[in-house]
Amino acid sequence: MTVDEQVKMESGKRTRRSFLVAAAAAVGGYEFYRWIDRSNGDQLIPRPLRKGLNFDETVTKGVFGDRGMAPTYSLDKAEELRINGVYGLKEELVPESYRLQMVGVEQPKRFAQYVDDVTKWEYKYTAKKEEATGNHDTKVAPKDEVKMPPAFETALAELKKSKGDKRPRGQEEAGESDNTIDAGTAGLLLTMGDVTRFEKQEFVTQFKCIEGWSQYVHWGGVKLADLLAAYPPAKKADGTLPQYVYMETPDGDYYCGYDLKVCQHPQSLLVTEMMGKPLTQWHGAPVRLHMPIKYGYKQIKRIGLIAYTDMRPDDYWTKLGYDWYAGL
Repeated sequence: MTVDEQVKMESGKRTRRSFLVAAAAAVGGYEFYRWIDRSNGDQLIPRPLRKGLNFDETVTKGVFGDRGMAPTYSLDKAEELRINGVYGLKEELVPESYRLQMVGVEQPKRFAQYVDDVTKWEYKYTAKKEEATGNHDTKVAPKDEVKMPPAFETALAELKKSKGDKRPRGQEEAGESDNTIDAGTAGLLLTMGDVTRFEKQEFVTQFKCIEGWSQYVHWGGVKLADLLAAYPPAKKADGTLPQYVYMETPDGDYYCGYDLKVCQHPQSLLVTEMMGKPLTQWHGAPVRLHMPIKYGYKQIKRIGLIAYTDMRPDDYWTKLGYDWYAGL
């Protein structure tokens, strides 16, 4: 047998082996995909993928621990933030009707703002709707008002009546939060004066959206940590603090959950101004959250409730398949 014949024979063996290995790998990969795709769902994504997100969270928290500081920039880099995500903002809030509900505070009765039932407070909205301007993501942009069918209007009126003529909750895609507080929950009702009485903070940081875009924005407001220190969480029976903070918009259409530690981060800001001007309706007036170490969907607008809890809170976008942690 010549050298050429030996080479061709060996090459043929290797080619057949390669095809067999490649075929086995393809079949294995496809079966692995089918296993993931057919796994039980966990908040709209297959459980193995949810476990992957949870593992990433564990690693990230272990490495960074929510203690890293986001870079800050010069004012000349700042620009008006685009409109993106108007869940819970589609009706214009009457400013005088705003109250920040706080639940789970240590010895709440010692505060003048204490009430026996924070859920009795009714937010008021104007019939006039502010027009959205500037760049925005079209899939979540404010839409022109559409006339609903009479049957829908009747059903909505009946639902409202069944709720004691209060506005129905959870009207957006993800539905009502599992952590919405129950009627009869005692707590504090804070005015904007109570919220903004702390030292004003201003900085320029990068707002990052999970959709792949980012902008430098000039923020103004007060540290969330200052508010939490003034109205601290009640300790548990063993003397430890609850692990989480839950927030939602007035009437509960949008909601987010956070680790208590990230809420105490020095750059977690209760924003009342953007680019040196008061917040507008679509940017979350009268007060929104900015956390530069989190993606934008965790930066809830128009905060109506802050509640301390030891159970990991529900989260609007996690219900729709996103990561709960959303750290950068």
